[in-house]
Amino acid sequence: MNIYIGNLAYTVSEDDLRDAFSEFGEVANASIINDKFSGRSKGFGFVEMPKDSEAREAIESMNGKDLNGRTVTVNEAKPREERPREERSPRRDRY
Repeated sequence: MNIYIGNLAYTVSEDDLRDAFSEFGEVANASIINDKFSGRSKGFGFVEMPKDSEAREAIESMNGKDLNGRTVTVNEAKPREERPREERSPRRDRY
């Protein structure tokens, strides 16, 4: 199961996530989402746990808890919805 973790402190690392969630079972992957321009954390990440029962226990236990000084939001990750591409209006030259 893929788990969403929000409201992360910018200092939280992928190893911190892995350590926090491994208390509940096997962690297959832990990732922090970073801004592609600055490289800075966007304040959320994901943890993947192979066993749904362990993942649900982690969600129930970690949601609303303090992680590195911030109260985190933890829930089952929803599949990313396709966003329609923005139609750009034709460029108008200004004189």
